[in-house]
Amino acid sequence: MKANKVAVLYGGMSAEREVSLRSGKAAYDALVRLGYDTALIDMDRDVAFKLREAGATVCFIALHGTYGEDGRIQGLLDIMGLPYTGSDFQANMISFDKLLSKEHFVKAGVPTPAYVVPVDNKMPFAKCVVKPCRQGSSVGIHIVDNEADYAAALEDAAKFDSKLMVEECITGKELTVSILNGEALPVIWIRPKKGVYDYESKYTKGMTEYVFETEMTDEHYKYVQKVALDAFNATGCSGYGRVDVIFDGTEGYVLEVNTLPGMTETSLLPKAAGKAGMTFDQMVEKMLEGAFKK
Repeated sequence: MKANKVAVLYGGMSAEREVSLRSGKAAYDALVRLGYDTALIDMDRDVAFKLREAGATVCFIALHGTYGEDGRIQGLLDIMGLPYTGSDFQANMISFDKLLSKEHFVKAGVPTPAYVVPVDNKMPFAKCVVKPCRQGSSVGIHIVDNEADYAAALEDAAKFDSKLMVEECITGKELTVSILNGEALPVIWIRPKKGVYDYESKYTKGMTEYVFETEMTDEHYKYVQKVALDAFNATGCSGYGRVDVIFDGTEGYVLEVNTLPGMTETSLLPKAAGKAGMTFDQMVEKMLEGAFKK
């Protein structure tokens, strides 16, 4: 393994560039500590040239959002014959598109909130979550309960994607389950201090509490882990990822699968791995090992 030249792909051209820069640097530092010959590569349109110039033999993908989580970089790496961390291009493409994901959840019997594709400004549910279909990190997402706000939310979300989806807003505990090498890691209860887990709450230190004491029964806890794994498998994912679930006390509703979760100081996959007894460096090495198991 250590004979490989590892290229950490980070940065990129999406709205989540700044977070990706932090994720990539954290992964790079870990790989260097582990003794790997490692290069940091800021992903742009010259990425194939940069990879060849660096002599990369495997890629650690620390990109978020468009061009990273939508399957495009994975498709390029497949053409180049370079192994890479995380899920393959098809699983990334499906998981990144919230509407495609929904269709796969429903087909596999994975519980998920009711949803529609908006055709006008008439609210389909009493309380709605408006989402651009192909964005991450809560970019462009709005929770609304009246038609004036709904119309404004649709207009704003359309700035981020021409394809929109509207979900029924489910009230309950916001939970996230990280997956690593086919295993569901400890569940985290997400408790944003301002009530909404938006971009600011995700990436501003101190804005959100991340609690391992979920106050669920053992039965419900294992059920939520199973629902998360089912969703992960339904979209064809492999290696690692993170699944967001709303638990209303009885049912766990899957919101989405994140194929390339963040690896910053506030990120949840590293927190869950730590709770499971792994150091950050051990987690990164497991991710890298998974690149050769597709």
